[in-house]
Amino acid sequence: MTLTLDLLIRNATCAFHAGISPADIGARDGKIVAIGELGEMAADQVIDATGLHLLPGVIDTQVHFREPGNEHKEDLETGSRAAVLGGVTAVFEMPNTSPPTSDRAALEDKLSRARGRMWCDHAFYLGASPDNVDQLAELERLPGCCGVKIFMGSSTGTLLLDDEGDLRRVLAGGRRRVAVHAEDEARLKARRFIARDSVANHPNWRDPECALMATTRLIEAARECRRRVHVLHVSTAAEMAFLSQHKDIATVEVTPQHLSLAAPECYAELGTLAQMNPPLRDAGQRAVLWRAVVLGVVDVIGTDHAPHSREEKAAPYPQSPSGMPGVQTLLPLMLDHVSQGRLSLLQLVDLTSAGPARVFGIAGKGRLAVGYDADFTLVDLKAEHVITAAEGGSKCGWTPFEGKTVTGWPVGTVIRGRKVMWEGEVPGRAEGAPLRFLETL
Repeated sequence: MTLTLDLLIRNATCAFHAGISPADIGARDGKIVAIGELGEMAADQVIDATGLHLLPGVIDTQVHFREPGNEHKEDLETGSRAAVLGGVTAVFEMPNTSPPTSDRAALEDKLSRARGRMWCDHAFYLGASPDNVDQLAELERLPGCCGVKIFMGSSTGTLLLDDEGDLRRVLAGGRRRVAVHAEDEARLKARRFIARDSVANHPNWRDPECALMATTRLIEAARECRRRVHVLHVSTAAEMAFLSQHKDIATVEVTPQHLSLAAPECYAELGTLAQMNPPLRDAGQRAVLWRAVVLGVVDVIGTDHAPHSREEKAAPYPQSPSGMPGVQTLLPLMLDHVSQGRLSLLQLVDLTSAGPARVFGIAGKGRLAVGYDADFTLVDLKAEHVITAAEGGSKCGWTPFEGKTVTGWPVGTVIRGRKVMWEGEVPGRAEGAPLRFLETL
């Protein structure tokens, strides 16, 4: 009996775990069921991918979609639309909403809001606070939860865990990998006087020592509690050197922004649009981040997509909020870096697909292999394109990369065998589903 496919992608150049080679890929019931020369195999839908590279679906493990509480900046529908327009098939959404995602009811509310509105697959972080420390071990096992997020330093929202005892109680109380924003709150408070009248002072206030102090404390506590941690948006050379010695317990994320922009030029050109936490730093720090990418110290590229309205960002520093959009520009920026020879396409696949699946134990994602979800990101490596906010799906309506010409562009987004985006159009219905995790199956 001949198997009839739901989707057949022909003539693609595929980024497999073993290398890059041409192949056809067939999907049925949301899974990859056939790879190879599939001839005239019958399919309900056929995509001719001649001239395109087919990657495992891109996963962004750090986004802020602002719902509930700040839907004027972004919401689950617009944020996920921006994701699929950028070739992203799944996201982890952060808990610093209003109210914060810090208990079962708040998590279930987000999952309910996502149903029928989110275009990509998704999971939500639970935010650690002094009030829920003793409940997190149970809460982290709930369906739709990607783990616990700790803010060691204050940023957007009300979540903060700066007490050493509370930090250790969180780390001692559960089993899943914990994601951490590592900036030292005491140093931030002591150095607040530096944050006066110029956004150029932002990286001086939230200085490299602030990041290293928190990261050092985190790793010491993680070892004491025997808990795996994931250090988000690492921005300094000192942190990278330190974390390279602790890879048995700590995984590392960097953002496309920290790899693509540098101070002081970014602040002179963009003003408060360049303001984020931790800050964009100078070219010397950026060079070390790239070295860590090449050496394999970095496990994941995440965007920290954190939109604010133009009006909010126009406030005088330091009243201006930190954060910038990024989920839709993740792949264009990183493909451009591939075109410039800064990393290989397979390295990029590891950082955006296989790496997230490996670090967080995402079930059935991150690989082009039979039995895995049929999540594909199709890209044209030769296409030149100008990034503009006008093509953006984000509600905030701006990008720090406005007018930048990149080489490499996402053409199609396929999620569980459904063509969700093609050539900048998002037809059909939003059918994103909660991600599943090996530790909670």
